[in-house]
Amino acid sequence: MDMFLDACIDALIDSAKMLPLLFIIYVAIELFELKFGNRMGQAMARAGKAGPAIGAIAGIIPQCGVSVIGTALYTQRLVTIGTLFAIYLATSDEAIPVILSQPDQISTLVPLLLIKLVVALFVGYAIDLAFRRRNKEVFEHLKHYKGGNDDAEHHHEQAFEEKGCCGHVPTAEDKKFSVRTLFYHPLIHTLKIFVFILIVSLVLNLLFAFVGEDVLADALAGQTFLQPVIAALIGLIPNCAASVAITEFYLSGVITFGAAVAGLCASGGLGILVLLKEDARIDAVKIIGGLFAISVVVGLIVQAWGI
Repeated sequence: MDMFLDACIDALIDSAKMLPLLFIIYVAIELFELKFGNRMGQAMARAGKAGPAIGAIAGIIPQCGVSVIGTALYTQRLVTIGTLFAIYLATSDEAIPVILSQPDQISTLVPLLLIKLVVALFVGYAIDLAFRRRNKEVFEHLKHYKGGNDDAEHHHEQAFEEKGCCGHVPTAEDKKFSVRTLFYHPLIHTLKIFVFILIVSLVLNLLFAFVGEDVLADALAGQTFLQPVIAALIGLIPNCAASVAITEFYLSGVITFGAAVAGLCASGGLGILVLLKEDARIDAVKIIGGLFAISVVVGLIVQAWGI
């Protein structure tokens, strides 16, 4: 009983320490979204052949719904399939804020982001090259869209109204600045992520207390090949809890860096949910399967290199 209580108290204290910095980070992200949110979405919609580069850059920046908007643009055939993959692979969902809220772990951030950015660019352009015939239709559609000659029945503005986490519309160009706008969503989001971090921390503390940290480490050390596979499967879950869990597992030493990379490459967030809802199911399943396979391969390569 004492071990259980100690594990709960330690998890609560460790998670609470992250709250102030986590809130500041989410306020900064909110400011960025209010200032640049619609511009990023419009840049992706008008990128054309430069789509994978724009998508990778947009995805690497921690925003509430870049994968959601990118997916909506793809389902409306305003961005290429390579651009969609670049966005998904670059997106880390909640990983960046969680790492930034733990200053002693920030050194992890640069290699993580560099790997994801390089992978997103390479895979994005490689896929566009492979699907160049299919992309011709997208470019033709985009030409009409840019020239204002698109079909009147196409309501592309809806792509910028897709809601991110917590029912939040991430690109709100028409919103006037207010204290509520700036602080309400960051506060709600901070509390939501705090709960996820607390749950993961509690589970880890209980495992360390009752199983033993050395025993757990030895058990996982023999499963390094499976770790990227399992992490990528978790990453595909369209919920920010997935990226929080993967990040916390890595920072606590439970999984390898390669497994963390695999899981976070697969973390398309709510974008995957939009893809399943809006796109043809067979096409969506193929994209998700491809994202999973690429993420696992990248994770295994990173592990093999001993990064």
